Amino acid sequence: MIKQNTPIRSICVYCGSQPGRDADHIQAGRTLGKSIADHGLRLVYGGGTRGIMGAVASGVLSAGGEVTGIIPEFLMDKEATRHSLGQLNELVVTADMHERKHKMFERSDAFVALPGGIGTLEEIVEVMTWAQLGRHRKPMVFGNINSFWNPMLELLQHMRDQGFVHTAHLVQPLVVDRAEDIVPAILASTAGMGREGETEIISKL
Repeated sequence: MIKQNTPIRSICVYCGSQPGRDADHIQAGRTLGKSIADHGLRLVYGGGTRGIMGAVASGVLSAGGEVTGIIPEFLMDKEATRHSLGQLNELVVTADMHERKHKMFERSDAFVALPGGIGTLEEIVEVMTWAQLGRHRKPMVFGNINSFWNPMLELLQHMRDQGFVHTAHLVQPLVVDRAEDIVPAILASTAGMGREGETEIISKL
């Protein structure tokens, strides 16, 4: 495990609670999880223990890393089992999705979207919206495993070309094709930067 002298101490991963149809996506989750642990960072994620979410958490835990799961009460038996949730280092149960998203933001220094569905898309888009509004400068990454996010990236470029992404310089997510390259890309992007005041950021949201 490598202890990092970096503003990045934890990474939030958004991804599917289902495995999807491409086995590489599950493997990417495990690989990213191991990489997070190997770099001495903490995983913050939505608490699910199934699908790609479960693969990321398993990858961290099996490599000796630490995991914070944040999940609403009503999803505990849909995206996880209560027994498996007990294996996480920290479990935060929220009243609703809104509280969940804010707590995930508070606890995280960077955000990664692996393949997933509507919920994954909504979460990374909201973080990008907050960046566009100048509310944070935390790194955002599309883990573009097997070109999964290409349609989304094309849509973002179309929005820019049509003049609908204002302050576009604030919305420049990293696009990384291989799971093992995601953490190094985040660390490289923040080299020499200091941490922002979390209380101040949250008060703006």
